[in-house]
Amino acid sequence: MPNREAFNFYKSVFGTDFEHGVMRFGDVPASPGMPPMPKEVKKLIIHIELPILGGYYLMGSDAPESMGHKLNKGNNTYIMLQPDTREETKQLFDALSVGAEIEQPLQDMFWGDYYGSLKDKFGVQWMFNCSAK
Repeated sequence: MPNREAFNFYKSVFGTDFEHGVMRFGDVPASPGMPPMPKEVKKLIIHIELPILGGYYLMGSDAPESMGHKLNKGNNTYIMLQPDTREETKQLFDALSVGAEIEQPLQDMFWGDYYGSLKDKFGVQWMFNCSAK
């Protein structure tokens, strides 16, 4: 579930702003035959979109259990960033490191790139790889 706190943190890291604002379930027009939406669900995010690097976006939606969704956080997905410079790589890594679990500190790797990985304070896993010398 995207958490507004998490997306505001990412907004501060990447220095961008939400595109199209933040849409909530309560913004969805009622349809004939559709049951009324509970107040707590109306407050949840149906769509949030944040530009990050190179034309890519972080997008998210809450997944209310009352609508049949079950969230399972796992270790099967990383967001991979490939900044253009080592300075940008370090700046993003350091910003996302606040309250994070560092899995691999940024360092020169055997394949010749500058690489590191972490799990941020929201449980999202990130990899950083920079080819610039």
